Amino acid sequence: MSRRATVQRTTRETSIEVTIDLDGPARCDIQTPIPFLSHMVDQLGRHGGFDLRVRATGDVEIDGHHTTEDLAIVIGRALGDALGEKRGIRRYGEATLPMDEALCQVALDLSGRTYFVDRLALPKAKVGTFDVELAGVFFEGFARGAQCNLHVRKLDGDNLHHVIECAFKCLARALREAVRVEGTEVPSTKGTLSE
Repeated sequence: MSRRATVQRTTRETSIEVTIDLDGPARCDIQTPIPFLSHMVDQLGRHGGFDLRVRATGDVEIDGHHTTEDLAIVIGRALGDALGEKRGIRRYGEATLPMDEALCQVALDLSGRTYFVDRLALPKAKVGTFDVELAGVFFEGFARGAQCNLHVRKLDGDNLHHVIECAFKCLARALREAVRVEGTEVPSTKGTLSE
């Protein structure tokens, strides 16, 4: 059974196409107009253990918000489409990881219900051309697109690049765990993992 999906979204603000293969060998081909965002999205595929191809353009002459949010939504939708009924998946994933002085934690539930808790507590600043506050925008957009419960927490860290990258790697590792197939049934007493 293929766990692969392609999702496209085009608005007056952005044009996004994402292809994901949850059982691929972690080949990543990421193209966005925001270099730091590309670097972070690359972490998802490489550390999540799945193929990820992204083509994104957007109105970054205004700022990076629309591109970041829309890309996150589309990645989340592609994940959901690739999982289908979510039959046999582990469903839950968690990761706590260090990156130098930074320490972050992500816990998620591919429940079909959207809820996002942001405990990154990041200041208004920039990493390259990336507005640091857009990290939270990405995670919230991903939770909406994937229809998952997502908690992202900074436990320690001062270097904003390290903290954000650590959080993306945590999301990747939590996803790797949550999408792992370990049975044949939908892991829910309701018999479905949709709203």
